[in-house]
Amino acid sequence: MNVFFRDFFTDPVLFLSFGILGVVIVLCCFYVYYFIKKVQEAEVPE
Repeated sequence: MNVFFRDFFTDPVLFLSFGILGVVIVLCCFYVYYFIKKVQEAEVPE
């Protein structure tokens, strides 16, 4: 496990890959939350 953390902080490709993946996951969660919030607040036409 110690080797993984050493490689993670010394290898920029691995570091950026996990960083960009984290940003994508955060954006996906935000848009799911935003969509559900807008659907719940929408007015139903009569």
